[in-house]
Amino acid sequence: MLILFLFITLTLANLILGQLLLDFPGLVAAMRNKAVLASISLSLYAGLLATLFAFLLGVPTGYILARHEFPGKHLVESIIDVPVVIPHTVAGIALLTVFGSRGLIGAPLKGYIQFRDALPGIVIAMLFVSLPFLTNSAREGFKSVDPRLENAARSLGAPLWKAFFLVTLPLSARHLLVGAVMTWARAISEFGAVVIIAYYPMIGPTLIYDRFLSYGLSASRPIAVLLILITLSIFLLIRIFSASWSIYDRD
Repeated sequence: MLILFLFITLTLANLILGQLLLDFPGLVAAMRNKAVLASISLSLYAGLLATLFAFLLGVPTGYILARHEFPGKHLVESIIDVPVVIPHTVAGIALLTVFGSRGLIGAPLKGYIQFRDALPGIVIAMLFVSLPFLTNSAREGFKSVDPRLENAARSLGAPLWKAFFLVTLPLSARHLLVGAVMTWARAISEFGAVVIIAYYPMIGPTLIYDRFLSYGLSASRPIAVLLILITLSIFLLIRIFSASWSIYDRD
């Protein structure tokens, strides 16, 4: 645990403290830069949209995988995990062939919605690489709930949907929250798939990459530190908020 903690802490602390001690004005300038704030805000917003879509798709899928056996189930679970293991530039190319202006889905929808170099493309890329986290977390959460509790609720007259929302969902709330946070975190940190299908408008990671190529470390590091500080603050608030959910503890 100590080695793991030091590995992560030293890496991040070296970046953050180096920026604060050596170039604090650069961090202040990044905080006041409209382009930087716009790109980080776009990352957070697009990541939130991707997480909402992942929640709508992943929670029902996780429930089906946790409660039902059917032919090809292991194949379905394996396919759901594929976006985690394939190179994300490959994922971006695959998405471009589907959602690009000449793609399988992008071409018919060309007159209604644009994915290439647009917000929908960013959300699609984020959703593709992060969806497995929420689906798998939801599946494990629903598996942890004893089906007899659902059956007891149904025996007392509750329909399936009511038993799900009043019994299963609250008892799985922690797993769903963890899955949603991991999905959102993975979404806002995505670069490879996003840069292929939507280089513009620039999200935070794309802007950092662009500044690094154009101006070097001194121009990209303040933006990277600012993004780390913002996401770390949000994670801490979520941790503090979720710690008070004792009403949902199984014990």
